[in-house]
Amino acid sequence: MPDDETQTQTLNRGGAARTPAGPPPPQLSGAAEAPAPWLLRLIAVGLVLAALNLRPAITSLGALLEEVREGLHMSGSVAGVLTSVPPLCFAVFGVMAPRLARRFGAGAVVCAGMAAIAAGLVIRPYVGSTAGFLAASALALMGIAVSNILMPVIVKRWFPDRVGTMTGLYSMALALGTALAAAVTVPLTGAMGGNWQSGLAVWAGLAALAVLPWIVLVRDRTPAPGQTAPARSAAPSGPSVSVSGRAAGASGQASASGPAEAPVLRITRSRTAWGLACFFGLQATAAYITMGWMPQIFRDAGVSAGTAGVLLAVTMAMGVPLAFVIPRVAARLKQQGPIVVVLGLCGLIGYGGLYLAPAAGAWAWALLLGVANCAFPLALTMIGMRTRTGAGVVRLSAFAQSTGYLLSIPGPLLVGVLYQHSGGWGLPIALMAGLMIPQMVAGVLAGRDRTIEDEC
Repeated sequence: MPDDETQTQTLNRGGAARTPAGPPPPQLSGAAEAPAPWLLRLIAVGLVLAALNLRPAITSLGALLEEVREGLHMSGSVAGVLTSVPPLCFAVFGVMAPRLARRFGAGAVVCAGMAAIAAGLVIRPYVGSTAGFLAASALALMGIAVSNILMPVIVKRWFPDRVGTMTGLYSMALALGTALAAAVTVPLTGAMGGNWQSGLAVWAGLAALAVLPWIVLVRDRTPAPGQTAPARSAAPSGPSVSVSGRAAGASGQASASGPAEAPVLRITRSRTAWGLACFFGLQATAAYITMGWMPQIFRDAGVSAGTAGVLLAVTMAMGVPLAFVIPRVAARLKQQGPIVVVLGLCGLIGYGGLYLAPAAGAWAWALLLGVANCAFPLALTMIGMRTRTGAGVVRLSAFAQSTGYLLSIPGPLLVGVLYQHSGGWGLPIALMAGLMIPQMVAGVLAGRDRTIEDEC
């Protein structure tokens, strides 16, 4: 794997990449000393365990959605509400993460997030009502939302010289956890007597395990790069790792200059920002429809429950290798529109296959939809490439993700309504395919060679 300087130069498309010397990450006490190696290893383990828990609450439910619907007497419309809960929680609770991190520390918030995931997953199968199931799911998803937002903060805080390596590590763990839950939930349920409650609750154990490494960071209040220390903090302020260029954002520059000197960006005036928000929202819509409904589509076509779960796992597992490949290819291009179009065409072919021959070509459609779902790492890459400053990265990331998740909420719900009232998957699949067209248009708009600072 190339070193971080090489990655930075790649992201900047040939621009000069320099890493000025700065103080190493402080100890938990705030002293400007290099952290102990054992502490960094423990945090790396914590990152991997946390990332493994960021999707099983969603994909394990998708694998057993039919059993959950029967057990709780859910209609198709209510099940659609259930599959819309993840993006709703990500939009609502995700915006709280930076404020919580400033007050309590990022490590403490991630620790609480893992505890919330464990509590929600162990409670929701046994509450015995649809409302209780939704509430417990929201608790788990709240933990996922805040932890998901703070993973990059933790990486920048503790691994400023290995951002690329550690980001790749937790991204791979996230994709692995997503695929693992989809693949083994049904076999685990069968091994536990076919009880769907046990099959869902078993994932609480993994979340409880992820709490342990984060306990050591509960008292850490050192701000992440780009943030100012709270008034009560004795930690010295100074530039963190700063990377010049359009892609990597200059968070250290923002830290050094202070928030008062950062330019005021009226991001809602930027066509690029709106294009990226729409692109993010439409790819999120496709992802949550896939995670929530794809196993049911295959099961209704005659595929066994176990195989349907494995097919979803295949779709999610495509994110492991492509999460490394797509950002590097995108960073070498001035415009990312061609990649957007290729991913969109894979989605259109995959949905067309689901419509015409869902069982006969199931493995091919799962692979194609897995490729299409890799619009997510592309969107994250474009957030960095469409900005020049640290303030721009923060504003664009918050705007694109919060707006995008809000836009993605109706999609899974509408699929459930169409499924219930049409009595089949023809209209829902047509909707999924139709959404790929505006996704490609928005992605081409967001992928143009310009920055939001030029438009705001």
